[in-house]
Amino acid sequence: MARDGTEPDPDARWLTAALDAAFVLLLGGAVARLLTHGPADGAHTGWVLVLFLAFGAVYLLGRLTAPSPRLGERPTPRHLCWLAAVLGLWLLLLALEPSATWCTMPVLFTGLHRLPVRMAMSLAAGLVVLVVASEIRVSTGGFNPNLVIAPVALGTVATAVLVHSRRLTGRQRVLIDDLVRARGELAATERHAGILAERQRLSAEIHDILAQSLSSQQMLLQAAERHWHTDPDTAHSHVRDAAATADRGLAEVRRFVRDLTPLDLADASLVQALRALAERQGAPGPAVEFRLDAEPGVAGTLPGPVETALLRVTQQALANAREHAGATRAVVTLTCLEDRTTVDIADDGRGFDLGHPPRRGRTAGRGQGLGGMRTRARQAGGTLTVDSTPGEGTVVSVSVPYGTGCAGDGVGTVGRPAPGAERETP
Repeated sequence: MARDGTEPDPDARWLTAALDAAFVLLLGGAVARLLTHGPADGAHTGWVLVLFLAFGAVYLLGRLTAPSPRLGERPTPRHLCWLAAVLGLWLLLLALEPSATWCTMPVLFTGLHRLPVRMAMSLAAGLVVLVVASEIRVSTGGFNPNLVIAPVALGTVATAVLVHSRRLTGRQRVLIDDLVRARGELAATERHAGILAERQRLSAEIHDILAQSLSSQQMLLQAAERHWHTDPDTAHSHVRDAAATADRGLAEVRRFVRDLTPLDLADASLVQALRALAERQGAPGPAVEFRLDAEPGVAGTLPGPVETALLRVTQQALANAREHAGATRAVVTLTCLEDRTTVDIADDGRGFDLGHPPRRGRTAGRGQGLGGMRTRARQAGGTLTVDSTPGEGTVVSVSVPYGTGCAGDGVGTVGRPAPGAERETP
């Protein structure tokens, strides 16, 4: 890991290794030339050989003890001292042995690769001038313009390439920083959206669990109060029903706190849950029938969230029929097809104009309304449609693209039918 906590650049490691290998090879070539073509003076050759070895040792040792600065940082004093020592030894060798010019390129690349741009360009210009001067000093015969042009051209190309590479790397770092910042902002936005979605889900769950249960208890207790003196048996029956509703609501709240599936679906299929919901509906609410439209012996299950959505939409639709539509009869039909499962909730209430749906303000802000039902259907991957006419009742249909998801014993009708009820939906 790098000092800033990020992973080191593998390309930078390869470049450093290549520079070190090139330095060792060129230094070896310079030493070989010294031993084979050097002056006959053995003392001179020995001193130059010692300087070459010291030059190589200082160069390689500095790689370990004086690390190069990261891009965008100024070099440390230790690194500058090491670079000055390397250049000093190289200048001394250049004055004593012309073959030391072969080591110019690794030193040039080392300075250009990590030093600030202005400092690196000054170093490159100085090295090129010294190489040109050394080549002219040891040249024989007439003036050869290539001795000037070649080092200048090579130094210019090397400087331009490395400076461009460093600037490109700097731009990439800026882009990476921008991407990291944008990713953080996106994550924060997604967390905020998740919080809002969870609040909406909790609001819908609380409404389905508490509001509907308390509304049923209120209507049952009001009915019991009306019959308290005239018909005590009926009043006591309403009170018992209210107590049973309260027990179920309490159990649902406890299960909701544990963030599990609805109580109706804990140990039962969707068919059984809808059947139990129809059987539970009692006076003073509408009479509810449950119908299953599926082939006999169909078996299968829907995903838990989908079953929960279908059950909650059904509960909401029946609550609307009881509290707002004044319905006396409702029919819940579960239809299971090969590619789709649909629940239809039809009532014979007062209905409403689809162009001007009831405003939530009329019910003191209670309930999630059609918007909450549509949200549940959409979260389950399905759709919700409403068909209503003033004075002719309402039909709510929720359909999800999951087939063969009914588990029951075939087509049937259960519930508490109203007197003279027909099989057709109202």
